[in-house]
Amino acid sequence: MTNQMIQAYIKHPKKQQDLYKRTLWIVVVSQMFGGAGLAAGITVGALLAEEMLGTNALAGLPAALFTLGSAGAALLVGRLSNRYGRRNGLATGFMIGGIGAIGVVFAAVYHSIGLLFLALLVYGAGTATNLQARYAGTDLANSKQRGTAISIAMVATTFGAVAGPNLVEVMGGVATIIGVPALAGPFILSAIAFLVAGLVLFIFLRPDPFLIAAALHEKQQQTGDDITVLRANKMHKKGIIVGAAIMVLSQIIMVAIMTMTPIHMGHHGHSLRAIGLVIGFHVAAMYFPSLITGMLVDKVGRLNMAIASGVTLLLAGVMAAIAPGDSVFYMTVALVLLGLGWNFGLISGTALIVDATEPATRAKTQGTVDVFVALAGAAGGGMSGMVVAGFSYEILSLVGGVLSLLLLPIVIWSLKE
Repeated sequence: MTNQMIQAYIKHPKKQQDLYKRTLWIVVVSQMFGGAGLAAGITVGALLAEEMLGTNALAGLPAALFTLGSAGAALLVGRLSNRYGRRNGLATGFMIGGIGAIGVVFAAVYHSIGLLFLALLVYGAGTATNLQARYAGTDLANSKQRGTAISIAMVATTFGAVAGPNLVEVMGGVATIIGVPALAGPFILSAIAFLVAGLVLFIFLRPDPFLIAAALHEKQQQTGDDITVLRANKMHKKGIIVGAAIMVLSQIIMVAIMTMTPIHMGHHGHSLRAIGLVIGFHVAAMYFPSLITGMLVDKVGRLNMAIASGVTLLLAGVMAAIAPGDSVFYMTVALVLLGLGWNFGLISGTALIVDATEPATRAKTQGTVDVFVALAGAAGGGMSGMVVAGFSYEILSLVGGVLSLLLLPIVIWSLKE
């Protein structure tokens, strides 16, 4: 992007708002495909691992691997976005994720455990990018638009995220026809979806909103005084810590319970279609309420919605623990609450991170925070199988619910001067 083009946007607020709106539309389209790629893998990852490994003790390993892979990818995408803009960073992340999904398919065909583990790590780039794309819409948003901008990106993910799990059986049939194991079918969908999402961003996200925002902020900084900047830096560090803590806790709870739900339901005789239905509702709850959540985050406040996240995750953990394993209805209610609690935590935490960062280093900081979010998910996914194998799904759910209470002291600390 030429300096002349950047300057043209800096001097025209209306052009900035037009680009903000256009960016949201591009992000919406890419997130529809990205959501399908994300959800399809989530639905059958644990089942594929159980089938290939022959044990459910390590069934949480796929979630751990692709969330661990997403940690490295989050750092990469954040650094690339900070240096070269959102367009290059996000497009690269989705492309790498698509390659990983293709690797999973080959691993299933050749029954290669080593290739499966490696491919799942690479596949994690798609999940990291899908999550980081929520930041793209906030680059040119003002403080009263940020929650809504985040939510628009996330609600767009719903369309693909709901379609993904419900296409599990269809893609399983397609896979069988072409000689691929049925459980690898959804990863074919993931590969196509991630690659298309990357192409959409690479082709249409011009001019890059992040580069425009960074140049605009640099110009505004020239008029600020040193005392104001110092005070803002102190508040910014606290905001980053609080926002990151909220997202990390929400992620570890959600991933741990979500990962073992398909295994738990499978042991109670539920079909792949029923499991896909429950996960579909769960993923819908993760993303679909986002538009309302975003408005609430902007109007009610970031910290109030963080408290709502803790309460909802607690209810989800308790419900998952007491729900009869043979009941699709009660398992759906529990997983919907789990997704909703995660949604509250992610959007409120993300808004706090955006508020607390400056455009010049925003993408890099966001990528670093998402590394910790991904590592939390990896820990939750990895330990979930061990907890269920050693104790039970019910104990796992209760532990997750209790962990959500840690959000309350975090919010209280953030209110202290």
